[in-house]
Amino acid sequence: MNAPLPSHLLHTQDALADTDPQETAEWRDAFLALVATEGPERARHMLQELVRVARAQRIGWQPDLNTPYVNTVAVQDQPVFPGDLAIEERVASIVRWNALAMVVRANQAYGELGGHIASYASAADLFESGFNHFFHAREGVGEGQHRGDLVFFQPHSAPGVYARAFLEGRLSEKDLMHYRQELTAPAAGAQGLSSYPHPWLMPDFWQFPTGSMGIGPISSIYHARFMRYLTHRNLLDCSQRKVWGVFGDGEMDEPESMSALTLAAREGLDNLVWVVNCNLQRLDGPVRGNGRIIDELERLFAGAGWNVVKLVWGSDWDGLFARDLTGALVRTLEGTVDGQMQTFAAKDGRFNRDNFFGQNPELAALAQGMTDEQIDRLKRGGHDLVKIHAAYAAASAHKGQPTVILAHTKKGYGMGTAGQGKMTTHSQKKLDETDLIEFRNRFNLPLSDEQATSLAFFKPAEDSPEMRYLRSHRQNLGGYLPRRETACEALPVPAIESYAQFALQADGKEMSTTMAFVRMLGTLLKDATLGPRIVPIVADEARTFGMANLFKQVGIYSSVGQRYAPEDIGSVLSYREALDGQILEEGISEAGAIASWTAAATSYSVHGLAMLPFYIYYSMFGFQRVGDAIWAAADQRARGFLLGATSGRTTLGGEGLQHQDGSSHLVAATIPNCKAYDPAYAGEMAVIIDAGMREMVTEQRDVFYYVTLMNENYAQPDLPAGAAEGVLRGCYVFKSYSRLIDKRESTISSKSVTLMGSGAILTEVVKAAELLAAEGVEVTVLSVTSWSELARDGVACEQRWLAGESAPASAWLTQQLAPTRGPVIAATDYVRAVPETVRALVPEGRKYVTLGTDGFGRSDTRAALRQFFGVDASSVAQAARRAMAAG
Repeated sequence: MNAPLPSHLLHTQDALADTDPQETAEWRDAFLALVATEGPERARHMLQELVRVARAQRIGWQPDLNTPYVNTVAVQDQPVFPGDLAIEERVASIVRWNALAMVVRANQAYGELGGHIASYASAADLFESGFNHFFHAREGVGEGQHRGDLVFFQPHSAPGVYARAFLEGRLSEKDLMHYRQELTAPAAGAQGLSSYPHPWLMPDFWQFPTGSMGIGPISSIYHARFMRYLTHRNLLDCSQRKVWGVFGDGEMDEPESMSALTLAAREGLDNLVWVVNCNLQRLDGPVRGNGRIIDELERLFAGAGWNVVKLVWGSDWDGLFARDLTGALVRTLEGTVDGQMQTFAAKDGRFNRDNFFGQNPELAALAQGMTDEQIDRLKRGGHDLVKIHAAYAAASAHKGQPTVILAHTKKGYGMGTAGQGKMTTHSQKKLDETDLIEFRNRFNLPLSDEQATSLAFFKPAEDSPEMRYLRSHRQNLGGYLPRRETACEALPVPAIESYAQFALQADGKEMSTTMAFVRMLGTLLKDATLGPRIVPIVADEARTFGMANLFKQVGIYSSVGQRYAPEDIGSVLSYREALDGQILEEGISEAGAIASWTAAATSYSVHGLAMLPFYIYYSMFGFQRVGDAIWAAADQRARGFLLGATSGRTTLGGEGLQHQDGSSHLVAATIPNCKAYDPAYAGEMAVIIDAGMREMVTEQRDVFYYVTLMNENYAQPDLPAGAAEGVLRGCYVFKSYSRLIDKRESTISSKSVTLMGSGAILTEVVKAAELLAAEGVEVTVLSVTSWSELARDGVACEQRWLAGESAPASAWLTQQLAPTRGPVIAATDYVRAVPETVRALVPEGRKYVTLGTDGFGRSDTRAALRQFFGVDASSVAQAARRAMAAG
């Protein structure tokens, strides 16, 4: 049971408006007597009953979600500190110094490199408590071995994480000297250290990319949820593992930071702990200069259903609160906005004596007997290792809810006049000699003046108490972290004929590629080995895509099962939720769905368990909506499928401008490890899905696939013999409407043309070819399955030439076009910039014309839309005629 707050802490300024203090006192005394005699459970019941009566009377009252501006964990409830406080403080000071030295040295050498000192200075103790007592590393993937906690590190504090890894022996001094110098480091025999956590750049170190504000918070929630999913599906026991996230108070303004709070509470994710570093400052100034960010966040998280632990004041405030018998101190603190609190942080003890404790006689009396130095060293809660440990322990033990710890800190803590609490501290990257010596003195570092001013890195002797302590505590917690693992069992993929024969030999049957995909997925889910590892993900669009049959087949995941009888319980398409359900139904939240996809797509690394997510969605609401999250997933080396359904600007006719996608392939092409395909036919798609599965879960390559699907039904041809290679490389000759070129001919007929098309528009290209063939034109049709793969192949060929290869092979597209004649017409359902990416690969002397759907979409029929954008059969044929006429 938590100890009660002293009653004087509850006397806020609202008490001044009390019209009958005596009656108020009687009610208060009666309630305290109830607690004393009947206990807290009875007291809670009485409060709930009073609330019920008040609401029934409609008096217009709501409970205040804010608690007094003091620590949630009372002094008498603090657990005994389990470590050596003096050693931990010394280690924290050493790490602080090395982090500062690393950033300042980098910017003395190259002023353009940037970096951050103040963020880690404020968060150092928050990290150290986690490293010493809470953050459990992966022991292994064997039976009974702890697979590790997940820790999302505040990105601007990365220098501190590097500095600790230096003490641990995982990074060298030479590595620290190459902070933010990843390209030049290898020549010096060093590892360059990335600016922020980037698994792509440091694949053995960082687990999670958090550099884009808001991505870390939402990712941590869905990773915690995915761990429950794995446990409930009996794939992996994650019950002993935690997800920790250390984030900034300014970061909480990002919509992604806040958007999934209720999901975490609804799912009861007590395996999730957030630590919000409330240093009150963002880059430009205060987070809430005219308000109080801790109060605001407390209301927000409490209202969302989280357990809130406030970590506001350090141990040296305990005596002040104990002597504050009238509540003057709490009232003053609660009346001080963050902008003023920042000023107090930036000033010295004398200023704070005069301007904080000097506000009234009661506060002045509290400060009597304290020196200015003691006032200056009054710690906020996030700088007190004892208080931090108490908050972390309370969060770790809490059941039934996620927990947020609101940790009050000073930005630039210890930087003195150079940066502590200064408006410009976020961008502070250089300190003069006086500042460096002041920092050394502030943290009692064993450095000479020369060592301090030369920014010498400091590492205690290997047999020192600090180093022995650091190593033993990490050993007790499973080893060092952050550490990214990749050991994972490879999964076999069933033969393509077992699930896609109907697509490979479609025999002209009419269907959409979406329908074909869902049929393949349904069969793959039945595979004994791969099936359980597949994670279907939808954002409230399964019925649109014809996936409702999967509801009953594999179930929709629910952390509580299904507590109701669905209206359609007798239907084969019944909406079935289950504790071991396989489908992740994310509701109308593309941000949530992509976060779930990332959690599943990186399971091979995070959990040592390969999973294969298929996230299907309206293609317009993918890269254009959550592109930043997809980029972060790429950084994290995700493996899985993104399925952009209803793709193209003209296939989703009636939905209009906002829904019609003409650009997703343009964006997808910018992500280096994304393989993007726009297949027209089910057989092509089958080849792509098969190759993707083998590449990702069998060969375990760090790529992911983006495949666009259409909702238009049309005749599906058999996949031509030998076409598979071309499908994967980006194009193949689909059909020729006259004889091939006879190499013995000395002239080339002007009545020849090559048509290229992809996705939905390939059917229009084929119709155009038939129109032209009827006019006596020799036509070759190329089915383009991936413009981006063709373009990348061309770039690779050019790079080999630039590197000095005497006769590098020509690009795949160039090879396919070489035997064809005449101008080349390329048509897509996307903006013209997509086919323009391969212009340089068209053989010299061949005219190249691109057709696309530039501009805003419209609502109308497919035929009308294609005519409007000039990508219908008639427009393609006319472009060919014009190009042939132009010679």
